[in-house]
Amino acid sequence: MISEVGFGGIPIIRLDPNEAVRVLRHAHERGITLYDTANAYRDSEEKIGRAFAGMRDKVVIATKTIRRDAAAAAQHIDNSLIKLRTDYIDLFQMHQIAHEEDWQAVTAPGGAMEAVLKAKEAGKVRHIGVTSHSLAMAIKLVKSGLFSTIQFPFNFIETDACAELFPAARELGVGILAMKPFAGGVIDNADIVFKFLRQYPDAIPLPGCDSLHSVDQVVGIYDQPSHLTDHDRALIDEYREKLGKAFCRRCEYCQPCPQSVKITMALGYQIFVSRMGPLVAADFARAAMETIPQCKECGACIKRCPYELPIAEMLKSNFASYSKHRQENSN
Repeated sequence: MISEVGFGGIPIIRLDPNEAVRVLRHAHERGITLYDTANAYRDSEEKIGRAFAGMRDKVVIATKTIRRDAAAAAQHIDNSLIKLRTDYIDLFQMHQIAHEEDWQAVTAPGGAMEAVLKAKEAGKVRHIGVTSHSLAMAIKLVKSGLFSTIQFPFNFIETDACAELFPAARELGVGILAMKPFAGGVIDNADIVFKFLRQYPDAIPLPGCDSLHSVDQVVGIYDQPSHLTDHDRALIDEYREKLGKAFCRRCEYCQPCPQSVKITMALGYQIFVSRMGPLVAADFARAAMETIPQCKECGACIKRCPYELPIAEMLKSNFASYSKHRQENSN
């Protein structure tokens, strides 16, 4: 059993160790028991391990590997155990299985699944999960019978999982973890984010928190009765109309760019404009926007993007807007 809402472990990498521990312990004091991280999240595992040393049985810890071969996956498990200061991982997830070649690699002889199953037999791992950004692959993964959980993007803009993925998971008893409840940070209204998500109580959101305030904000919403009002639905419709589906979720899989383009920041330019206005946004994002002309359209970022966004085209469009705003600023 876990809390209705979990804790995403990426934002704490921005905090110094003492502050990260303070935020994590505060989250636990407020009732959050599930903590999701990955060995790729810099020092997130180490901070979680330090925060919950001596109280391991009070929390459920999930971590991940993006490696596809058994040797590397086994090493990641052992590294995670050390960093998390524990002798078992509650949920170990295969990270970002989005393409058939990924699936074939992890399930082949000598693949990552081999190492994770051995770790489970040895008691190092209690449950095996998987994450994906591909709906078709996520459905296949759930139906494989190999996983206890599926982690998939879910928020009021990205709702495709409702039609087939969630029903399949429920039928097979697979737990649902909802990544990107704020759509990678482009939704800035926590109240309607969680009012929407609470309509799906078996989909456990994993918001990232980097302050005591952000923890209190999320838990405070869950402390109150929840229902979507007509006003809430109107706000949701406004977000959907403004964002569509072709927008950057700031997952940063596209980086680093071989030409040092600051892709994530540059892709967010239109969001900055909508929040700050063009004059302020052009100055705020200048350092990132000025790297766009370095793009050679090599396609490396597109291959890594889980959403297969036309990144080069989006960068060009944003740069045109930025250049126009800079010109207007100088007049």
